[in-house]
Amino acid sequence: MRILINGVTVIFTVFYPLALYFGANYFEPWKIAGILIVLLFVKLVTSYSDNHWSRPLLMVGLLYFGFALWSNNLVSLRFYPALVSGVLLIIFSWSLVSPPSLIERLARLQHPDLPPEGVIYTRRVTQVWCGFFIVNGVIAFATAVWSSFEVWSIYNGLIAYLLVGILMGGEYIIRMKTQKHVR
Repeated sequence: MRILINGVTVIFTVFYPLALYFGANYFEPWKIAGILIVLLFVKLVTSYSDNHWSRPLLMVGLLYFGFALWSNNLVSLRFYPALVSGVLLIIFSWSLVSPPSLIERLARLQHPDLPPEGVIYTRRVTQVWCGFFIVNGVIAFATAVWSSFEVWSIYNGLIAYLLVGILMGGEYIIRMKTQKHVR
């Protein structure tokens, strides 16, 4: 059951901009927000043993969609990708202030004895992700405020994910070439 809930949550989160774009033709904004509240609440209740990083994101999502339900305005639903980037920026940057960095924590799952150069590298990667979340959040916000629904959907439902993939792929290639301990 938990795998199903996680799968549905991931699918809906990834396809949120497209689901909103097409769902807006059939549902009022408060209904879309209500569906998302239920989905996030179920995820929150079933994530009691998950890592502590997902819970704040779920709580922020619940508060945000509670506001969107109350406002019953389609425009209010468009700010979610910018909000997600903002929360991820806070989480990643907080891990820089309170080490180990988030990427270091993930790296240590595979390499518990991460060498000092690996620690420096993971800190830099965390900084790069912070930069990405700033740029992506600004663009997501700008598309929510100043662009058409179509442009917002294309950026937040396609281009942003392509950029994440490019960043992940580029980082992987650099890691394989520069980090001897991962070979």
